[in-house]
Amino acid sequence: MSKKIMITGGAASGKSRWAVTYFKACDNVLYWSVSDNMDADTMKRIDYDCKANDVEWVIKTGFCDDPVEQITGHKFVVMDSTASYTSAVIKSMCPDISKMDEPLKKEIERKVIDDITAMYDKIDDCEGNIIVITLETGFSITPADRSQLLFREILGNVNQRIGNISDEVYLSASGIQFRIK
Repeated sequence: MSKKIMITGGAASGKSRWAVTYFKACDNVLYWSVSDNMDADTMKRIDYDCKANDVEWVIKTGFCDDPVEQITGHKFVVMDSTASYTSAVIKSMCPDISKMDEPLKKEIERKVIDDITAMYDKIDDCEGNIIVITLETGFSITPADRSQLLFREILGNVNQRIGNISDEVYLSASGIQFRIK
């Protein structure tokens, strides 16, 4: 039976470390860092766990228009992160943020939600597990900058939807993870 997990929390709260540890003894895990540069500490943790457990992981970096294609052949997946993916989709669909209107904002939200839902469906098909890492937007103040405000609104709506369709949701704070669903 597959498991779809979302972990949310602030920056540097231990989300990636927890996700890597969750799959540390699994072979052929796909770790997809949506940003072009992977965090050095996360890479060290993956290398250490792979050597200690005699397993091999596949590391992919960078934005991809169709993320479900990333997980072909993998039963265990970490997507790091929904926030980075959302930011990349915003840049791709609306290069000039001053031109973003409500319909485009909803279209961006829909694309991100549909893409992650497709990844969840693919994991269901192969009876695997996926962890989606995201940033928690609910603890911050309302940004004065319009682009930051739009990003927070879009990611907040995406997080709510993905949290609702996830089997488990964890909140990471100060390196401690709390199961909230």
